[in-house]
Amino acid sequence: MKTIQKKLLFILFILPLSLLAQSSLKGTVLDNLGQTLPGVNVLVKGTQNGVATDFDGNFTINNLKKGDVLVFTYVGFTTKELVYDNQTELSVTLTEDAQQLSDIILIGYGSTTKKDATGSLISVTAKDFNKGSIVSADQLLTGKASGVRITNNGGQPDSAPNIRIRGGSSISANNNPLIVIDGIAIDNTNPAGVSNPLSLINPNDIESFTILKDASATAIYGSRASNGVIIITTKKGTSGTPEFNYSSSVGVGKIGKTINVMDGNEFSQFIRQYHPTLSNKLGVDSGIVDDPNTEIDESRKIYNTDWQDAIYRTSIVSDNNFSARANLFKKIPFRASVGYTKNEGLLKTNDYERYNASIKLTPKFFNEHLKVDVNAKGISSKKNAVDEGGAIGGAINMDPTKPIYDNSLNNRFGGYYQNTALVDNRYIIDGQSNPLALLEQRNRPEEAQRFLGNIEFDYKMHSLPELRAVLNLGVDATKSKIREDYTNNAVQTYKFIDGNNDPNTNFVFNPGTNYAELQTRTNTTLEGYLQYTKNLNGIISKFDVQGGYSYQNFKNDGVKDLYQYNQTTGIRELVINENNPTNRYYNLLNLQSFFGRANIDFANRYLVTLSLRADGSSLYSKENRWGYFPAAALAWKIKDESFIKNIKIINDLKLRLSYGETGQQDITGLAGFYPSTPLFEVGNNNSQYLPGVNLYSPKAFNPDLTWEKTSTANLGIDFDFFKNSIVSGSFDIFQRKTNDLLAKVPLPPGQGLSDSFVKNVGSTESKGFELNLNSNVIDNDNFKFSINSNIAYAYAKVSDLQGISQIPTGDSGLPIQTNIQLARHAVGYQPRSAWVFEQLYNSNGQPIVGSYVDRNGDNKITNEDRYYKALTPNWTYGFGLSFNYKNWDLSSNFRGQLGGQVYNSAKVALGWIDKAKPINTSSLSNVLNFYEGAADPNFVNIQGNIPLSDYYLEDATFLRCENIVLGYVFNNFSKNASLRIYGALNNAFILTKYSGQDPENFNGIDSNFYPRPKVYTLGVNLNF
Repeated sequence: MKTIQKKLLFILFILPLSLLAQSSLKGTVLDNLGQTLPGVNVLVKGTQNGVATDFDGNFTINNLKKGDVLVFTYVGFTTKELVYDNQTELSVTLTEDAQQLSDIILIGYGSTTKKDATGSLISVTAKDFNKGSIVSADQLLTGKASGVRITNNGGQPDSAPNIRIRGGSSISANNNPLIVIDGIAIDNTNPAGVSNPLSLINPNDIESFTILKDASATAIYGSRASNGVIIITTKKGTSGTPEFNYSSSVGVGKIGKTINVMDGNEFSQFIRQYHPTLSNKLGVDSGIVDDPNTEIDESRKIYNTDWQDAIYRTSIVSDNNFSARANLFKKIPFRASVGYTKNEGLLKTNDYERYNASIKLTPKFFNEHLKVDVNAKGISSKKNAVDEGGAIGGAINMDPTKPIYDNSLNNRFGGYYQNTALVDNRYIIDGQSNPLALLEQRNRPEEAQRFLGNIEFDYKMHSLPELRAVLNLGVDATKSKIREDYTNNAVQTYKFIDGNNDPNTNFVFNPGTNYAELQTRTNTTLEGYLQYTKNLNGIISKFDVQGGYSYQNFKNDGVKDLYQYNQTTGIRELVINENNPTNRYYNLLNLQSFFGRANIDFANRYLVTLSLRADGSSLYSKENRWGYFPAAALAWKIKDESFIKNIKIINDLKLRLSYGETGQQDITGLAGFYPSTPLFEVGNNNSQYLPGVNLYSPKAFNPDLTWEKTSTANLGIDFDFFKNSIVSGSFDIFQRKTNDLLAKVPLPPGQGLSDSFVKNVGSTESKGFELNLNSNVIDNDNFKFSINSNIAYAYAKVSDLQGISQIPTGDSGLPIQTNIQLARHAVGYQPRSAWVFEQLYNSNGQPIVGSYVDRNGDNKITNEDRYYKALTPNWTYGFGLSFNYKNWDLSSNFRGQLGGQVYNSAKVALGWIDKAKPINTSSLSNVLNFYEGAADPNFVNIQGNIPLSDYYLEDATFLRCENIVLGYVFNNFSKNASLRIYGALNNAFILTKYSGQDPENFNGIDSNFYPRPKVYTLGVNLNF
């Protein structure tokens, strides 16, 4: 009994002491510059006892006992652990974690980390960019992200990229993704004089791309994000010592494969063999070459001109950039850059120049409660927009036995050779124009000055630091100027001479200016939202909610003057439109939205994202103006489960599931800016019933237009295995359906004031998968070897067009029959499928010209026997290799596609025997080389259905080596400076079975293609 009493007395004595040992700790958390950090999580390891620092970086945590381990965590900083040793006060310094900072990715109106992302998205940072000769931002990203197909329109210096994420969601409306640069969503419509919207930003200024794919990730951006979102983030200033960078490169561009047409000798042989009665037309003089044994020589004035060689050149590309990063007054992180790019196109006179400058400020005020982000980018570009179609088409059509220049005294074309004919006592150009003269005697300068700027205020409430208010104000403005004219040698004009009509003086060729345009485009943005974030200790470990408003207004104001030749005066005159004497155009588009989102973290393992956006567009009538688009996503952080947490080979494992809806409203390219509004236009003077009284006629409109709606379901998994992330990546499968498709369709007579207009007509369905796989194969101090790869599959079909079996895509016609459109959107088939006949072949595998498979068995060949063959490839892929050995680096990137078809227009336009014969002219035309297998001699003429044969469709599969780069870094080039020298080869080679120039063609029709250059580059990069 006494023992029990002694024990009770001992417990009563110790209890107060143990209670006293449960101590409190006050502290402050700082960064490595001594600035306080608000919102840092302070947690007692192994418990739910935790707090967060206030707006001054201070915290107080209770119920501590000696030996407890305190864990300090903050996004972007290295986690720190300290053992509590009965201190009463503590100062803790956290250091920035470069790896964590790289894990932070931007999403709509906010940011997250790779581990906490719930949607399907991918981030591509500077270390993964394509390298070498890079002129525009899209070239950095090409082939780097699964499900993102980037196909430019050719090798022009300012070539427009066609970007499709998961194939796009619409068939006729805009399919381009939304591009957001430093918080400003730019206009999808290019200003005059600008082909590539991404030429706005200097590639050297870009820090990262984030691609949002599924609806749960994109829905917060609303209607403009139906086809995915590309968020571009530029480089920021530094909080440390000043840093400077100078980079310079010079590249030499060469043409690769040209079209195999006949040279002068082969063409002469061809004419003598297949068209002997035309042999006399080979000579520039009156010489006759009827004898098939006659040799080609200069004395007969029969030339051997390579017209493709005449219009192409070895191009020079130069790029120079300088940037500075600093911390002004130790308070304002700052970065500024300037750059100059000059890019000669492969086509002569096709030059492009760009000056650009940018500045970025990211100061913080009021103990870092107010963050201000200021961005300003300016660009001035100038290019000579050559008549590339006329020159390229002319170079393969022009008679190779004719010379480039004609130095005779009576030459009327500035020394260039040109066939002429006398018609109605007046000379006209006969046949194909001299393609080199089209380039050198025509000038079309297109100038554009563009400014993109914004200021964002991010204020964390002093009294409630969990609540933030964000306001973003921005403007995207462009001024453009275009003028098209000809040189003096080409502008000669002569009037008819009364009483004489001398054909030696009566001619009109290229008579002066015929086009001029001035344009101003302005896109203004206002966005604001509130966001509340809270860390908790219960089952809900964290949540944040936000709600906001978005306003964007697009204004397009310009004057377009057209000129027409006056046969009476002999000069060009301005065309006056009586109803619009100033030739002015003015369009407005207004978008307004309300949006909200909630992110909830259950037990640090289960993530939920819910969002809703209400969009209003001025393109729709008042009754249909607003669309409502919800989205939801779930993510399970499997790695944080107890049964897998301690498996060392698994660094990260997360499962994602999402569903969401987005809308489409951008149909300005189909129906203008007022498709739902009844408008009237003034009739011409010939329609007046009473003198001076004009009639007004209604324009086509559709008041019932409503939102095109796309719903997407996505299932994905993110993974990271083994030490140093030997294997990491993501895998997604998706299914998408678009309803109320916006498309231009035929209308019955009397319904719609036109024979066709835009309607909501049906639906499409698509599905696919995407795999991103990265591997750090070797990673040590001296040698690193890594592989990045991606592959994607996407299949879409048109499931309904509301009683219509098919609609044309709107592409231009075929090269022989311009009124026939090859590609169609047909029910039950993939969008953009070629509608063709199935060619019959003989036992030797040669095509039987004009003979096709009777697919419906009615013993007749009609349109009912045509079938659909998809032009767009379903499979796309890319991979890259990167080696680093001490100071050496070697990298190479590849990309390609499997399947799809490309229509070889050169075969149709030039691959038949009678193509050389003159039609309504005396000039001969060149043809594909029959002697080297470029053309099939079975095709004598192209008539009727021949251009619609699937014989002209070829497999578009290819593998392209995008670049090979070798560099060396001099770390101690000078004090505090490093120098990297590198050599690069872009567009090194392409592997394909396609017989034409290049199978990579966005619309699947290879016609007058501007070749992509092979570019050899030498560059330096100096950091100091």
